[in-house]
Amino acid sequence: MKKLLAIFFIMLLGLHAYAETCQCADDIVRREHMFCEKCSACDEVLIKNFENVICKGNAFKIVFDCKFWSECAKAGDKVNFNVPEAIYTREGTLLIPACSKVVATVIRIEKQRIPNKNARVYLNFECLILPDGTAIAMNAKPCTKDSSLKEGPWHTAGKLIAWTLGLGIVGAGAGTGFAFIPNPAKLGVGYAIGIPVGTTVGLITGLITPGLKYHAKAGEAIMIMLCDDLCIKKQCE
Repeated sequence: MKKLLAIFFIMLLGLHAYAETCQCADDIVRREHMFCEKCSACDEVLIKNFENVICKGNAFKIVFDCKFWSECAKAGDKVNFNVPEAIYTREGTLLIPACSKVVATVIRIEKQRIPNKNARVYLNFECLILPDGTAIAMNAKPCTKDSSLKEGPWHTAGKLIAWTLGLGIVGAGAGTGFAFIPNPAKLGVGYAIGIPVGTTVGLITGLITPGLKYHAKAGEAIMIMLCDDLCIKKQCE
């Protein structure tokens, strides 16, 4: 009986020691830091025994795997991205290997609208796939003010310039024609009237037409920011 009790207590002590070992097996070894991006809210990375944790608020770059057109997509579609370069901490620890993939789901698309409102694409980045095929759940969003993807201000300005110049040229041509009818000497007057009218009409037309659709080329880069901690098993370099 005493032997049985002794064995029982030894087993209890062993289980307690094992539990303590399990709890401490993946403690934080040290804290490191990501390279800060403009939109980052955090740069901290927790280095553990068996995994690295990229903390919520960190941001990194990914690229479109293939072209994306907002007019051809709908809610529920999957969109694939690549991690073009390996991501390291500033201290030199490998976090995400190059050629990893990120999978996102389209959750909403707002079509372009009048007046001059560009299309917006809302994505939820939900899965990181490492080169060895390991899939890791993640939660991230685009690094933009409203968490959407849309054409930038330069594309929008280009559209307005195109409308303005286009109708400005038409106005100049019309002014020239009208000037030649009564008197060729009034050519300068025709230009003076036609160009301002044409450019003004062009600018107004550009402002009141629908905005731009969202188009991205394969390899086009975007920044995403983590909404939750991302835990990744340690990678062999």
